[in-house]
Amino acid sequence: MIVDRTGQMVAVVGEEPSFDPTAFASLTAADFSANDQLARMIGEPEFGSLFHQGEKESMYLADIARRVILVVLFDNRTTLGLVKLRVRPTVGELRHVFEEMFTRGTAGQAEVETGFLGEAEDEIDKLFGA
Repeated sequence: MIVDRTGQMVAVVGEEPSFDPTAFASLTAADFSANDQLARMIGEPEFGSLFHQGEKESMYLADIARRVILVVLFDNRTTLGLVKLRVRPTVGELRHVFEEMFTRGTAGQAEVETGFLGEAEDEIDKLFGA
């Protein structure tokens, strides 16, 4: 799953979860935010990943570009080492994709806003005969 840092579910891949994905996304974002504060309290700038181990089910959460959280749910048939091994390259690829997407989004937004403002000013000038 990919969860926005504001608590919105962005994507789900694999088996459909048996729980409420909206509530899960919100709690995941809150969990990461709480752990960010804990990290600062002990002198770390952040925790890049979190691991929660249950008796049968576990989850691994990884920060992606300080914008989204990758959530991997797995059962006791899989080891944490295998999850980390598989997640590491994925985190790098997703970080690149999201950084590029957010950079492109803000650059395009500035161009649109500048063009829109210029056209709006021209229309106002026409309306008032300037």
